[in-house]
Amino acid sequence: MSLGADRGTGRYEATQKDLARMLARSRRIIGKYLAELERKGICNIISGRNQYVQNILEIRDDYWPYDRSPSIEQADCKEEDAYVAAARDSFLETGCTRGKFGAGDAKTARILKARGVPLEQLQEALLLGACRKYESWLNGTSPEPIGSLAYFEALVSEVRDQSLPPGYCEYLHTKVAQLARMWEETKAAARRAKNGPIPPLDK
Repeated sequence: MSLGADRGTGRYEATQKDLARMLARSRRIIGKYLAELERKGICNIISGRNQYVQNILEIRDDYWPYDRSPSIEQADCKEEDAYVAAARDSFLETGCTRGKFGAGDAKTARILKARGVPLEQLQEALLLGACRKYESWLNGTSPEPIGSLAYFEALVSEVRDQSLPPGYCEYLHTKVAQLARMWEETKAAARRAKNGPIPPLDK
């Protein structure tokens, strides 16, 4: 892990699924390994919400031989990390992105936080953008996934200006899930139409 960690931060990012594949272990065992690393004080872990969301493993100073970037040692680092981690999870959970949250996306999240964008408003913008993306796909536009968090910056401004009504975020959650199911059904139907009917088995 230390060989693959970012030298400036001492951090390594991977999903439990990726770790399980690389180490040839089950996801359950990987979860135990991560908990043990944190319990023994080897690293701090920001866990992904599910097996598809990246975990952040930050190796602690006693086990990290390099100098970290000064920004990592700032007093508000943990608060910023929590904001970025939540932004990452919400971004990936929309299901209509490329499935990656890179350094550029983390930088965008930090910029939004520095501008005073509440996490709730960012999440509302992500859900609103996801609804519109799925609807465009269902209406026949090219199914190009969203490539970065920066895609949602204009929607953040829209949400801040509109001030969505109470309970609207829950509605958007439900709507995104509904549209995602419809999109999967549409893709499945297209595959069946392309492949043709399944021939009957020989008697």
